[in-house]
Amino acid sequence: MSWLAASFPRLPPFLRKSGDPNTRRFQTTDKLAKEENSSALNLNKINTQWRTVLREVKTRELQTDIEILSQTFERVVDCKDNVIRSLAKDLSEAEEQHAHALRSHLHNIDQLLALQRCRLNALEENYNMELETLTQEFETERKTIVDQHEKEIRYLQDLFMAMEQNHIDSEYESKLEFQSLREDLKNKTLEEKHFLRLQQENVVEGLWARFQDALKRYTDATEDRKVAFEALKVKDEKSSKEIGAQMKRILRLQDSIVSLKDKIATHSRESEEQNQHIREDKELALAQLRKLKTQRTQARRIAQEGLVKLTLESDATLKALRKTVDKGERILTLAEICRKFETEEEKVLPFYSSALTPEEQEEIEKAVPEEFAEELAKVTADYTGMENFWKRYNKVRLEQLSLQRRRAQLAEVNDKLRETLKQYLNGISVSEEVLGQPNPLLMVNYRSSVSQSSSTPTAPPPPGRAADTTPYVVEAAHVTPHSL
Repeated sequence: MSWLAASFPRLPPFLRKSGDPNTRRFQTTDKLAKEENSSALNLNKINTQWRTVLREVKTRELQTDIEILSQTFERVVDCKDNVIRSLAKDLSEAEEQHAHALRSHLHNIDQLLALQRCRLNALEENYNMELETLTQEFETERKTIVDQHEKEIRYLQDLFMAMEQNHIDSEYESKLEFQSLREDLKNKTLEEKHFLRLQQENVVEGLWARFQDALKRYTDATEDRKVAFEALKVKDEKSSKEIGAQMKRILRLQDSIVSLKDKIATHSRESEEQNQHIREDKELALAQLRKLKTQRTQARRIAQEGLVKLTLESDATLKALRKTVDKGERILTLAEICRKFETEEEKVLPFYSSALTPEEQEEIEKAVPEEFAEELAKVTADYTGMENFWKRYNKVRLEQLSLQRRRAQLAEVNDKLRETLKQYLNGISVSEEVLGQPNPLLMVNYRSSVSQSSSTPTAPPPPGRAADTTPYVVEAAHVTPHSL
């Protein structure tokens, strides 16, 4: 209680001399009330000054942040304006180049079309000229061949007549000299006949070849008429045959009518027996039809049950798909909300680059097998397109873990600060519980009575002066205003 005695002024003499216990109790209560009032007043002053300091610091920080953000925003806006102007300029240049290229292309196409038309006209003229030339040559050659053929026919007729006349003359002469020169003339005649045969055969073969060539050309020219004539001839023969066949058929039909009348009576009796068999077959068919109807009813019932089952499964599938769609819409909504909180870096580079070196990336690619053996691995390989999604998910997950760890650290620091503040408030307050614990504001030999874990610093002794071992007390109301 020595620090309480040093904290209050000395009592008047009449109170000090009085040894009444009630008086002393009244004095102690009065002192305690004054101390509590002064402690509350000092605490309010400390809080007021501390709030003022914190407001000033926070105001300066906010002003600095606003200036930095304003400069950053202006810089970003300038960059975006420059990019927009450059893109607009590039777009206008591209449009001009496109229009120029289009005009050049259309001009080249017009030139090519004109050149093609001229070429086609020239080819058409050449074709007409060549066709006319060939027609004239054909007519000339045909006329020449016909004239030559007529000349050769006349020549052959004259030759034949001359040969016949010579033969008559020779025959007359031979009759005169037949008896004497039979053998000589026979040999001579044979030799002449052989020589003339060879000569005439050569001439006839040449003429026959020419005749066949002319006949072929004539046949080719009259082929269409010949084909039409042959078709009409065949048709005529066919019609004649059909007329004869029809006449024969009429005679056969007349004979068959007589025979069929005889057969009708026979078939009527046989038809009765066949009808009886048909009725029996009808009964069997009706029984089989009833059986098939029963089977159809059963199959329809089974199909109805399958349809009901399919409907239920489709409803369940539609519900699952609706849940999936709702989940996807919720994910998209959350993505839109999260996009508002993205930083500039995340907006520009949404996917972080790999931290692996090229050598490590090559080793990983070599380690991946070409074909997956397990079904799960094959299914996983189908979702390689989700790699960017998993990158962003892993990045957000790491940031969440980092923020959770940071939160735990800040919570620990906050607990320490709360403990320090509690110790400080306990030090400036007066109660039986507080009086029974060490006072953190009590300075003894320039050292605080607070433990080493407290954030309250201990004051070292002044330089050039030894540490005083004499205990003394400093009032909290005096220390607090000078420490702020």
